[in-house]
Amino acid sequence: MEFQLEPGWSMLPIKGATGETYVGINQENRIFIKRNTTPMLAALSKEGITPKLVWTKRTGSGDVLTAQEWLDGHMLSAEEIGARNDVIDVLYHLHQSKSLKSMLKKIGGQVKGSQELLWEFEEQLPAVFYANPFLKQVKSYLEQNIPAFRRKDITVVHGDVNHRNWLVCRNYLYLVDWDSVMFSDAALDIGTILGQYVPFTKWSQWLLTYGLQANDENLEKIHWYASLSAMNEIKRLVLQGQEQRSREVILQLKRFFSGDCELNR
Repeated sequence: MEFQLEPGWSMLPIKGATGETYVGINQENRIFIKRNTTPMLAALSKEGITPKLVWTKRTGSGDVLTAQEWLDGHMLSAEEIGARNDVIDVLYHLHQSKSLKSMLKKIGGQVKGSQELLWEFEEQLPAVFYANPFLKQVKSYLEQNIPAFRRKDITVVHGDVNHRNWLVCRNYLYLVDWDSVMFSDAALDIGTILGQYVPFTKWSQWLLTYGLQANDENLEKIHWYASLSAMNEIKRLVLQGQEQRSREVILQLKRFFSGDCELNR
């Protein structure tokens, strides 16, 4: 990468990342640096949804680097995420923000409805999704129960709100890693949280706190997005060779269907 930080600073790749993230170090000072992330970062930082943006610079090769404040905090655990009301607050803020919607429209943000999201999932599916009878059933359920996607439902969504992308610092909650930001139905983010982290018996209260009625239409739609989210997670794990973890998510998805909805309808 043809880029040098200011004198006294060094930039090191973050271990375990994909070559797109770095830590900038100057004695006791640190910054988080990412290459070619969304231009939405400045607006998200301004609204306090993601850590403060420090600077944006273009490299000699045409890449864009963004630097954010380095926060010593911790990632939300799977157990924490379903129990914190500030998760609901952050998502509501994101989904209701007119300025973020305006900014994403300005930079040409993609619009992805339920059908487009299903098509994306079905691209280059690993063989297990055709060999495993249960996964075949879930895939059929998704194809036969695609929820309507109406223009009035379009909002800014994060697109990947798993627990790995929530950062707590001094008890303040941030949502990070915005590479999947898009226009879609808020049920995409909500379904991921509810399907993976919140017991079904607590869905109604969660939705009421968010500001949605737990009626049949909303519950059916969120069931669908929750199922799609789980299937995408299984696909990611299989492609990464994490067989044990993928089996755990499949088992979780089986429990979800056995307790909460019918496959054959």
